[in-house]
Amino acid sequence: MDFQNSAELIKLSSKTAIVTGGAVGIGFGIAYRLAEAGANVAVADVNNENSEKAAQELVGKGFKAIAVEADVSKAEDVERMVAAVKQAFGGIDILVNNAGIYPNIPVMGMQEKDFERVLAVNLKGVFLCSQAAARQMIAQGRGGKIINVTSIDALHPSMVGLAHYDASKHGVWGFTKNLALELAPHQIWVNAIAPGGIATPGVAAQQGPAAGMDMEAVMKSFTERIPMGRIGEPDDIGRAALFLASDLSSYMTGSQVVVDGGYLLR
Repeated sequence: MDFQNSAELIKLSSKTAIVTGGAVGIGFGIAYRLAEAGANVAVADVNNENSEKAAQELVGKGFKAIAVEADVSKAEDVERMVAAVKQAFGGIDILVNNAGIYPNIPVMGMQEKDFERVLAVNLKGVFLCSQAAARQMIAQGRGGKIINVTSIDALHPSMVGLAHYDASKHGVWGFTKNLALELAPHQIWVNAIAPGGIATPGVAAQQGPAAGMDMEAVMKSFTERIPMGRIGEPDDIGRAALFLASDLSSYMTGSQVVVDGGYLLR
């Protein structure tokens, strides 16, 4: 058999990607790696100031990027996002569903609105974005990639206070597998990345008191369980996303790549 050049396998030139929650943390790590590989990248975020700043940083590196303001839990925002990306770059080839929230609230102190908001962003948002992007991909007729950022919490709970988050991520993993079946005839591959503990602004914000929990002690205990001995970086997830977005993963759909430093081994 003939082997394609490895440098060609990883190139994303002429491809267009949307990264939701792409302005900071894991999202920006993913957006950077996709842009570096040659993709046109739409940095979508509910915070327009942050998405503009992130897009400008990518452009300053010589990459192609735009900012799009969108709340993924709102269908009208998602439709506007897809339309804006289509207008800017002519189509969509890669969707990364990364937007997510994880307020630490034990179930006994949780209100209905807390549970509903997490599922609206983390699970409903994945449905809305996947549906809208897949419609565009199908219309284009050239296939595509959908990458859903789940969590190790889709496989095993990491700490008390994240029951609503865990429910949403279990849901995204189930959605990923079923959508992979549905979209395979259209040559659209659907996979997931399950990050472990990653050093992001959102995680840093939880270091203060949260619902009476000592989050600093919780994170110290969490880190001590990681065989690699460190919390991950956004680029650790960015590299995994590049693998799934590129032809390196050409025979994968309905899979979940765990990137956790070995945390789930214990």
